[in-house]
Amino acid sequence: MKKSLTLCLTAVGCLGLIAACSSDDANTDSSSPSSSNVEINKEGFPIVDEEITLSLMAPGTGMAEWKDMPTLTEYSELTNIKFDYTTPPMSDFGTRLNLAFASGDVADIIYGAGSGNLTPGMEVDYGRQGILIPLEDLIAEYAPNIQKLLDENPEVAKSITTVDGHIYSLPAINQHPNAGWAVPMWYNGAWLDALDVEELPKTTDELYDLLVRFKEEDPNGNGEADEIPLLDVQMNSTRKAFLAAFGMKDWGVEEVNGEIRYAPSSENYKEYLAYMNKLYEEGLLDPETFSQSDEQKKAKGQENKLGLFPDWFSFFTTGETEEESMNNPMFHPLSSPITDEPLIPINPGISRGTFSITSSNEHPEASIRWVDYFYSEEGSEYLNRGPEGYLYELDDNGNKVDLELPAGYESTEEYRGTLTPAYGIPTPTLVMRYADDEVSEFDQFLDEETAEKVDAYGEVPIPLLYLTNEEQEIVNTIEVDLKSYVEQLEARFITGVEPLSNWDNYVETIEGMNIEKYVEIYQEAYDRWASS
Repeated sequence: MKKSLTLCLTAVGCLGLIAACSSDDANTDSSSPSSSNVEINKEGFPIVDEEITLSLMAPGTGMAEWKDMPTLTEYSELTNIKFDYTTPPMSDFGTRLNLAFASGDVADIIYGAGSGNLTPGMEVDYGRQGILIPLEDLIAEYAPNIQKLLDENPEVAKSITTVDGHIYSLPAINQHPNAGWAVPMWYNGAWLDALDVEELPKTTDELYDLLVRFKEEDPNGNGEADEIPLLDVQMNSTRKAFLAAFGMKDWGVEEVNGEIRYAPSSENYKEYLAYMNKLYEEGLLDPETFSQSDEQKKAKGQENKLGLFPDWFSFFTTGETEEESMNNPMFHPLSSPITDEPLIPINPGISRGTFSITSSNEHPEASIRWVDYFYSEEGSEYLNRGPEGYLYELDDNGNKVDLELPAGYESTEEYRGTLTPAYGIPTPTLVMRYADDEVSEFDQFLDEETAEKVDAYGEVPIPLLYLTNEEQEIVNTIEVDLKSYVEQLEARFITGVEPLSNWDNYVETIEGMNIEKYVEIYQEAYDRWASS
């Protein structure tokens, strides 16, 4: 069971799901009272001697009520801070959060929103309005773990400091060995063995040749032409790797040697579309790529019909065991006729928008101390694994021993989702491999694949930037239609519904959407970031 838990930490960790702990001796600081004159203990627990109650809004995953999660209930007892939770479903959270801001009835703490719901623009706007309060002074006085993190990682500080010089939201920081992963792709190792493939493709031409062999040489050995060389769902997972093969790091604005460009209107992007169209027309890319669900994709994998496919781990798609999946090598970044250097986009390791304090909060000092706990290794592990007695117990030597999965749960992850909020949402914490983690053979396999195929070629497409309110307003007017158009035309070009002979019309349409101003704004934002 230890191995399963280690996998959970790896897979869920990249979504920002871990936390941190602290010491036992309290040091009351009566000279620095909180906003409501409740004294704050700057060290140890409890955080406050007089019990307080705060309101917290977060996206719920539906696994359990937050008020019943042992991680939160036991931490409340430890800190003397109680919560009234509002946790609408993840699918409704963004709408509910916007309504809360609009009505002025916003919770004391916004937790786990992520930058998709609490966008950088919202941070700037609601910070300017005073609805979100600045955190940097609170951090300096009451959050030593966060302050240490910012002092040691200037890039993190730059990436969460808005254009007015304030920090309005805390990040999840990913320090796990696999932190750079987007969604990796995997080859079917049994097919490679059947075709005596000794070296993975390293160019787009070599990949094309291998996909043709997958289609024509019956590598699954069933005597039927049912092999699907390559597939995805809406190109959402494989896109980054194939864009990179043609010298692009993102499906939008990207930084190239200090200059910002819009990749989907570049000649590189035209070559990407031509290549993917070729794969589609020749039956090398699944014809259902733009219509199938993730469940349908996985079903094909479990039927041994897939040659190259995306997933966090290959066995999520194939249904194999961990040991069997170690025969499935990770995709190697490709070069192409227009770029000599293999490239793979990587995550910056920073997820914004995970914890904000609003002006409704009468106890901001206690709130920042509460969350600071989760930015130490001990507390990070506590947030992810929960308290003793659920996923593990301590033996006589103080070592963690995994407990058997309770009846009624199909996986450790399913059970873990009932114990802690650090499941499926970006939480304010450090993501890491813990000192007492057992590094299994599978972990070692992942580490080696990552070092060879991600770390060696990875580049962050563009730093995390903040725009001014004026810049954000202009970007908003451009971005919705721009993204919708590019998304629609990608599918049409790849499937051949729109011939590439219409490329010039496509570019003219993008230029007519004020793309020059769009790029100019991001260039100015990047220049501010680079000089800060």
